[in-house]
Amino acid sequence: MAADIAEQPAGYARLLAPDQADAIARVAAAVAARRPRHVVFTARGTSDHAALYGAYLSEIRLGLPAGLASPSVVTVFGARPDFSAALVVAVSQSGGSSDLTEVVRQARDSGALTVAVTNTADSPLAAAAELTVDIAAGHERAVAATKTYTAELLALLMLVEGVRAGDGRLPAAERAALAALPELAAQVLADPAPAQLALRYRFAAQLVTTGRGYAYPTAREAALKLMETSYLPALAFSGADLLHGPLAMADADIPVLALVGSGPGGRSMRELLPRLAERGADLVTVGSAEVDGVPARLAVPQVDERHAPLLDILPLQRLALALALARGENPDAPRGLAKVTSTR
Repeated sequence: MAADIAEQPAGYARLLAPDQADAIARVAAAVAARRPRHVVFTARGTSDHAALYGAYLSEIRLGLPAGLASPSVVTVFGARPDFSAALVVAVSQSGGSSDLTEVVRQARDSGALTVAVTNTADSPLAAAAELTVDIAAGHERAVAATKTYTAELLALLMLVEGVRAGDGRLPAAERAALAALPELAAQVLADPAPAQLALRYRFAAQLVTTGRGYAYPTAREAALKLMETSYLPALAFSGADLLHGPLAMADADIPVLALVGSGPGGRSMRELLPRLAERGADLVTVGSAEVDGVPARLAVPQVDERHAPLLDILPLQRLALALALARGENPDAPRGLAKVTSTR
């Protein structure tokens, strides 16, 4: 897991290199030419969180309604939704989930434009889709996905921004901003703070993660990583949903990891933090700036809020790794889990 995490700056550089960027641009141009009316994502596990990020991008950047499909609607209940006006995007590291493949087949049969975003270009999922985006993350050693998750994020970002451009090509300003990501990611991974925080939470019984907008998928992915590597019950909430009841459970015994970026989502999170502080919550923020009254922070560079998920997750992955080791667990082989999970 440590090796996989460390490879992420190189993974960003690989996706941004001309060959990979041009391949994604061709897919984006084909999508733009079809002019879909809405976007449906289908995914499982970690990839589901990348798909949620893609849904935010689609609605905010493209103005297209977007949502996440429930594969069981097709595979368990035998329904046949009409996807004829949709772009259907399946996101899967392995491309081996039979339920996602069946959703893509059914969607394509109903007239949808289908795209597989996967690390396995010769997988059944890629074969079922009309178009494929190779995230080019390379072999992932650990069961817990890290570098494939961030590669999915970047590939989806490049795809959506290419569709927005119309011809698939990223604008010069976007290319310049993304070109800085490999070095910024390396800086974040060099910070010792996550390992230090792991010692603080070694005996925690439960934990909460929270964020809004583009940061909400990061909160969900961080919670999943903590659960599957440290077996620590972790609940992820949108900052807005946290105010609708779950806030009542916050106290000094429940650590709260709050993603507080520099854009609209981060500003809205700053309204929540005083409420958590009032309840004595053990607060840690993840963001580029300090927050008044919150002394603990996992620092990340300031970037566009769309790009922040590519950096914000890195210290949280390292926290999950360090916490698992501190608790005497093996993060490379979580009990009961396999790299490829088959579901219906």
